[in-house]
Amino acid sequence: MPEKLIKSSDRVKDHGEVFTPQKTVDFMLDQPEVEEKINDLMATFLEPSAGEGAFLVELLKRKINVAAGNSATISEFNENSLVALSTLYGIEYLEDNVEMLVMNMITTFVENYSLLTVKKYGVQPDDKVEKSAKVIINANMAQGDTLKRENSEGKPIIFSEWKMIPGKINKVQRSEYTFESIVDGGTANDTVVGYQKGRSEQLSLFDLDDRGSHEEVKTPKSYSVVKWIDIYRQQVE
Repeated sequence: MPEKLIKSSDRVKDHGEVFTPQKTVDFMLDQPEVEEKINDLMATFLEPSAGEGAFLVELLKRKINVAAGNSATISEFNENSLVALSTLYGIEYLEDNVEMLVMNMITTFVENYSLLTVKKYGVQPDDKVEKSAKVIINANMAQGDTLKRENSEGKPIIFSEWKMIPGKINKVQRSEYTFESIVDGGTANDTVVGYQKGRSEQLSLFDLDDRGSHEEVKTPKSYSVVKWIDIYRQQVE
């Protein structure tokens, strides 16, 4: 069955949307300098125009295999598979594509993780790993305009960093960054807090409605240090 590279001529005209053929994806990811990074479990990848995930899905397949190759036990693989996943980020402008992107990433992770746990380690998949993977994917795949660095609501694109904690084996802490701060070399959470504080001040001055109320401003979360397989709990401090 031939690959479907466009959804409609209108989308091509309005958004320049043309999906990348699988053979092109494979060719680009097979380049030595890219393969070197794929084989580094901690190396991060950002796809700024992710579509439905042609590049990210293939990267995930390859990085999960790297995770398995670096894992002697199922416990190590459970952690390393999530580490590999946490390094993949995507931005996509069209909302229906984002939905497919998230679904494709979840399906790819679950299928490949499950296959390897049974085939290599002879055990059943851990439900906590799969639930944690879904949290990571939803945090790392964002709707937005890469050039404007904001989403369809005009708010900053926000990503999460999944940082291993020195001296704490198998522990990770989630920190939030605006995409703009990543590009500009900013720090985590402070940038998000700064945006939210400024937004709150603007609302108090200009966005009061007839009843004197204003839209809710969410307080940025500070996430607890947890085991990789407990990311799904989304514990906050």
